Amino acid sequence: MTQATERPGAEAPKVKGHHNPSDAKAKPWPVEFMSTAVGKKWIMAISGIALMGFVFAHMFGNLKIYLGPTDYNDYAHSLRTLLHPIFPNGFLLWLMRLGLIAMFLIHIGSAISLTRMNQTSRPVKYQSQRRYLAADFAARTMRWTGWIVFFYLIYHLADLTWGWANPDFVYGDAYGNVVASFERWYIALFYIVANLLLGIHLYHGGWSIFQSLGVNSPRYNGIRRGFAVTFAVIVTIANVSFPLAVQFGIVS
Repeated sequence: MTQATERPGAEAPKVKGHHNPSDAKAKPWPVEFMSTAVGKKWIMAISGIALMGFVFAHMFGNLKIYLGPTDYNDYAHSLRTLLHPIFPNGFLLWLMRLGLIAMFLIHIGSAISLTRMNQTSRPVKYQSQRRYLAADFAARTMRWTGWIVFFYLIYHLADLTWGWANPDFVYGDAYGNVVASFERWYIALFYIVANLLLGIHLYHGGWSIFQSLGVNSPRYNGIRRGFAVTFAVIVTIANVSFPLAVQFGIVS
C-alpha cells in the first residue's frame, strides 16, 4: 500500500459538521466601517456638527433675553409647544434634549475609542518632539474641555430646566430663572469659565472636523481656520454676555 502524501500549502479537507471560522458571515459594512479609525472620525465629525448646530441655535434663541421678559418667555414657551397638538406639550423638546445627551455620549465615546487606537499604533519614537507635544496638547485640551462641557450641560439643565440647582426657580418664568441664577456671582463666574472652555473646544472641533471628513488640503486651511475662529468667537461672546449682563444690571 502506498501512503498518500499531503502537498505543502494544500487546503485541509473540510469535515462535515465542523465549523470553519472563515465561513462566518462578515459584519455589515456600517458596523465594520464604524469600528475603524476612519469610521470613528466620521462619527465624531457628524455628531460634532449636530452639537455645533444645537449650540448655535441655543445661543441665537437666548439673545431674545435682551428684548425683555415677554419676548424671552414667549420664546421658551414656544419650545415647549413645538408641533402641538400633534405631540403633547414638551414631548418634542424632551426628545431633543435626550438626543442632545445621546450625541454627547456618542461624541465622547468615539473620542475615547479613537484616542486608545492612536495610543496603541502611534510611532512615538521617531516623531519630532515639537510635533508630538503640539498634538498631545490639542488632544488633552479636547478631552478635558469635552468632559467639562458635558457636565456643564447637565448642570445647565438642573439649573434652568429642572430647577434642582436654582433655589428661586419658578416653572414657566424662563427670564426670571436666568436672572435669579446669574445674580449669584459664583454661578455667573462658573458659566463664564464653562463657556470659555466651550469656545476652546468649538475652535479645535471646528478646525479638525473637516480633516475628519477627509477635507485636509493646505488650500483650505485658511477657510478652516477662519470658520473655526469665527464660530467659536461668536458663540463664546454671546454666551458669556448673558451672565455679565445680569451682573452689570443690563438684564434685570
